[in-house]
Amino acid sequence: MKNSLPTTAKVSKEAKECVQECVSEFISFITSEAAEKCLNEKRKTINGEDILTSMRALGFDNYEGVLKVYLAKYREHQINQARQRQNQGQAAADDDGELKRSADDDDGDARRKKPRSKKE
Repeated sequence: MKNSLPTTAKVSKEAKECVQECVSEFISFITSEAAEKCLNEKRKTINGEDILTSMRALGFDNYEGVLKVYLAKYREHQINQARQRQNQGQAAADDDGELKRSADDDDGDARRKKPRSKKE
């Protein structure tokens, strides 16, 4: 709320609570419609497309364009995060493999070297 208002504007606690209640009710309204759609289609999972379809069915078409863009960006972000985690996991596995090879090399060197006697 603060980001969309001038910096000099103040928002009362009651106003914030009222907006939060309205947002929660709106989410419930849309989600109920999406859940009913999924139930009719014998599915258990509500996806982003179900939410968009519900919003259209309930007359909130003007939000569809913005939400489609957001959904596409969100999915792209999720894919990028998964790739990042995969790359980090691969890098960690590569580091572990390098450490193991290094340790194996050290052990091999130790086995190849003959201990010196006191006479040498």
